[in-house]
Amino acid sequence: MRAPGLTHDAQQVPAAGPEPTALVSVHRALRVLEVVHRFSGGVSQVQIARQTGLSSLLLATVLGQLVRADLVTPLGPDAYVAGSALRLTGAVAGTGMGQLQDTLAWVRDAVGAAVYVSRYTDGEITITQYADGPAAPVVEEWVDFREAGHASAVGKALLTQLDYDSRMDHLTRHRIARLTAHTITNERVLFHQLDDRMPGEALLDLQEYRLGTVCAAVPITSGPNAECVALSLPAPDPERLRQAARTLQSEAATVLLALLVTGSAPTAPAGAAAGPREHERIVLSGTGRG
Repeated sequence: MRAPGLTHDAQQVPAAGPEPTALVSVHRALRVLEVVHRFSGGVSQVQIARQTGLSSLLLATVLGQLVRADLVTPLGPDAYVAGSALRLTGAVAGTGMGQLQDTLAWVRDAVGAAVYVSRYTDGEITITQYADGPAAPVVEEWVDFREAGHASAVGKALLTQLDYDSRMDHLTRHRIARLTAHTITNERVLFHQLDDRMPGEALLDLQEYRLGTVCAAVPITSGPNAECVALSLPAPDPERLRQAARTLQSEAATVLLALLVTGSAPTAPAGAAAGPREHERIVLSGTGRG
């Protein structure tokens, strides 16, 4: 399987370089949380900026992410305290899962598409949580997602985080198959797509898994296994996908923060399929079907 043309490029993965954008954002967020935690009675944005060294623009972005993840709460026009998600940490197991659900629902509405969290565990692709709604339906799983890592945005975002040997192990067990006329079936081309991208840039599925559906996924990691957050659109509209992917990239850190606080979503039970239908559905107040 170690094709000569693949070895040089693929063995560089993951190459040493800049940290993924989501992780950089999370590191900034943790610095801000540390300051907020020290000032239990509330701390102003000016004080946070002074203690973290973040610019006003960066700090405003970080605070927005933390507020959406309910890790900080505004206290007046220019002060912040610890949010309820932080106060739930260490409480009864599972009490923070609702916050992850709320975060995914918020991202779903922001991107205008169904949103998924996926993990690569025990050599398999598993969708652990997702949020959909009447205007944001999930992609219809016509081929098991575990068998379609080369064709799906979710699969690509997980494979891009693996080293060469792990990738080849996966492709040995799950052979590349042509699912549509757009599916990439050449390993060299696939590996080039996985590696020739900027940190934090979304991986795309342009009708490669299913005709009429396009997807985007951003790599994130909240534990020892590769993870990603993804979206799917039931219409092959390039401009809509680009806009949604940009929003997903900007909100990947928000999802990662929620995962860090609540813990990664549980993996599928043994023997379960990896598609959304076989996993606990996100309860969506007001807009969801469940």
